[in-house]
Amino acid sequence: MEILGVSLPGLLSQLLLGLVNGSFYAILSLGLAVIFGLLNVINFAHGALFMLGAVCTWMAMNYFGINYWVMLLVSPLLVGLLGVLIERFLLRWIYQLDHLYGLLLTLGLSLLIEGLFRSVYGVSGLGYDTPELLEGATDLGFMMLPNYRAWVVLASVTVCLATWFVIEKTRLGAYLRAGTENPRLVEAFGVNVPVMITLTYAFGAGLAAFAGVLAAPVYQVTPLMGQNLIIVVFAVVVIGGMGSIMGAILTGLGLGVIEGLTKVFYPQASSTVVFVIMVIVLLIRPAGLFGKEK
Repeated sequence: MEILGVSLPGLLSQLLLGLVNGSFYAILSLGLAVIFGLLNVINFAHGALFMLGAVCTWMAMNYFGINYWVMLLVSPLLVGLLGVLIERFLLRWIYQLDHLYGLLLTLGLSLLIEGLFRSVYGVSGLGYDTPELLEGATDLGFMMLPNYRAWVVLASVTVCLATWFVIEKTRLGAYLRAGTENPRLVEAFGVNVPVMITLTYAFGAGLAAFAGVLAAPVYQVTPLMGQNLIIVVFAVVVIGGMGSIMGAILTGLGLGVIEGLTKVFYPQASSTVVFVIMVIVLLIRPAGLFGKEK
């Protein structure tokens, strides 16, 4: 069976690839949306934190023999701890300043982290094997479904929806949102707002690292791997609406699928289709698809 001259298995395979990329877009843009929505910081270091998650996973396996499943928990915790240090000693001093200062600070931090690891490992890719439990593929009859890619989509969507639920539907999420809008009022209820803000940035950093662990068996692990995604991820956040949690999730997944379809029907535009959509959305709705108009 063919659709517009493309075989059905080929089309479905490309859709799956787009959904996998969309899963990374979703979880990375979610971390950016959480940090911007609750801390009001444009975090350009997010790509470097994503890279750290993957590199830590590779280092743990090759130097200490620690497997993928352990690092799926440990790597986000380690990068989250780094996020605590970044927030406490750097970002805390610029919250009252223009967004440009946060952007420049995190951009410089990103270049510093990437340069440090590039000086040690170079720019060539480091291979990371797929976990034994997720090797191979499942025959669905109409296509072969790679087990690891299915796991990436499932894990990403689960983490994204759990994050949305906590922030939008729980008391903790209500405290987080209130703490950024009126910290003195929240402190009157006995909540330690500075600690809450620190943990929020650490959580966003942990999300980036979690995506990095998922990406290690899919992409080549390299100090520059975050640069390849972060510009697209920022476009995803802008299209979904800065600070919109659900907007980041839905837009990330949707744009990944659109990008995959573009590679099938018009490959030349696959690297720019996200930015074309961003321009169109900003012309029609400057706040983004899910953002709130001021």
